[in-house]
Amino acid sequence: MQWHAYFGYAALSLVLFRVLWGFIGAVHSRFATFVPSPQRLIAYLRGKEGSGLGHNPLGSLSVIALLLVVGIQAGTGLFTDDDIAFQGPLAKYVSNATVSLLGSIHALNSNILFGLIGLHLLAIAYYQWIKRESILMPMIQGDKEVDVERDGSGLPASALHASKDGALQRLTAFVLLCAIALLLLYALGIISF
Repeated sequence: MQWHAYFGYAALSLVLFRVLWGFIGAVHSRFATFVPSPQRLIAYLRGKEGSGLGHNPLGSLSVIALLLVVGIQAGTGLFTDDDIAFQGPLAKYVSNATVSLLGSIHALNSNILFGLIGLHLLAIAYYQWIKRESILMPMIQGDKEVDVERDGSGLPASALHASKDGALQRLTAFVLLCAIALLLLYALGIISF
């Protein structure tokens, strides 16, 4: 259970980082750039808009869903208590009824999380093998090339900016992630300075 908790803290750190990076990160990482309008989503579903450099509209919705579900999973885990071997660091601050409710949400949400992970993996496979569009490496390294002739029509101007992160941007992201993780562990009383 202790490793389960460590992974939960790591997941919460990553979610908090990604939310913050959605406001201060590179252009294609920002929520203002990639959260689709209903019109853009419909245009994409009708095939009138290419995928471009950042997330396509369905990928954007997937990011939002995963952030929400992983955030709920990690957040509720902080309040769980199995009455045997593990008590979340915040469980002692709420009533037993709240611990029970959040534990139930934690258990139910894990099924939703597994479903979204499966859907995400199927989407990656679909893009890789059916559409012949490599999205796996851009997901890992954050850089993507786009054929403007093929994919550029109908995209907003911000979607055509280069998607290459420099060393300074990657270092900033790494330092920010480490700071968030340390602050989270400190706030939860896991570590002290």
